Amino acid sequence: MTKPDSLRRRIVGAYMTFAIVVSAVFALIAALAVEGIEEKLVDERLEEVALWAAPRHTGGMPVQMPAGLSFHHGADIPRSLRGMPHGVSEITVDGTDLHVLAGNDGHGEFVVVDHDSEYEKIEIVVYSMFAAGFLAFVACSLALARFLANRIVTPITLLSRAIEERLDQLPCLERDDELGMLARAFASRTGELKQFLDRERFFTGDVSHELRTPLTVISGAAEVLMAHTEGEPTLHAPSERIYRAAREASDVASVLLRLARSPQGMEAPPQSVAELAEYETARCQPLVAGKPVTLRYLDGADFTVHGSRELLQAAIGNLLRNACAYTEQGEVVLRLEQRSIVVEDTGPGLPPAAMARLRSESVPDNDGASSGSGLGLGLVQRICAYLGAELHVRQRKGGGTRFDISFGADLTET
Repeated sequence: MTKPDSLRRRIVGAYMTFAIVVSAVFALIAALAVEGIEEKLVDERLEEVALWAAPRHTGGMPVQMPAGLSFHHGADIPRSLRGMPHGVSEITVDGTDLHVLAGNDGHGEFVVVDHDSEYEKIEIVVYSMFAAGFLAFVACSLALARFLANRIVTPITLLSRAIEERLDQLPCLERDDELGMLARAFASRTGELKQFLDRERFFTGDVSHELRTPLTVISGAAEVLMAHTEGEPTLHAPSERIYRAAREASDVASVLLRLARSPQGMEAPPQSVAELAEYETARCQPLVAGKPVTLRYLDGADFTVHGSRELLQAAIGNLLRNACAYTEQGEVVLRLEQRSIVVEDTGPGLPPAAMARLRSESVPDNDGASSGSGLGLGLVQRICAYLGAELHVRQRKGGGTRFDISFGADLTET
């Protein structure tokens, strides 16, 4: 991951922040220690020399100082060291760093000068070592942080990739830590969902398969009735409705049976969308007979979809049948637009229950009477998901609904 909010970056950032804070604390402690040592070694040394040398100078005794130290009293104080405040000071004279203790012994001003102190050089070396140690500590902390972040994040990434790729065996299952618990929880939940989906698919497939036989019998019987009642309108019309309903139910059973199968490994022959659209428009013409409604196919740029002809017909047919059923006057139009199948009508628009189903929302309690209109659209939605297409719905200005089934470039050919 390279995202700023990735877990790996957060771990590295937290570790580096901790390392810098700890280093800063130790640097402060080290600086205070160095200053304390300087006061102990230099300042106290000069004070001890002053306590020894001042009485001897007052008593007229010779004051012989160790190498690198000098004692000056009264008029003997060099001009550059006169008027200094009492106490220890650090000054530079002619490019030389000096530690000077100024004071008054009751007989006049005096100064004790440390000419040959190596403490400044030692101090520079110490601070340089601390700086090098700080940089080395930060570099080691960065390397350790990245190592730990990879150790923590990599198994999570592998687990996420295995779930996305739907692998049968998830990684980290054998671990005894929290990652192992997470992997086992994912595996258990995935297994439950797989069993549920398998049961649903098997149930849908079995029911659809079992329905095909009685529906075929009903269609055959209705066909016989139609043949024997051609001269009797009161019987012939119901026979036609029975036959048409049985055929539609048989088509739905076939669609459900195909949807129950996995898309992987299924043949996807190229289908001409214009041909299917024209066929379904002609097939649905009886639905608007006797109504002030016009069902038209406006053509459009044809394109080819790789998929099941049966499913494509069911998607187009369900949209047309819903539009024809709920449009009382005006028109229902089917056309092709830029790898999309468009169905528009001048009906009352989708009821709240149907719109809620399409959006995977809860169905309003007070719309139970209109909820049935969304069942065919739900089947269209499942078919689109199966084929890799997208179903878009929006209300038209002035009344009516527009449905778009959009196919991606990888599914179509122009």
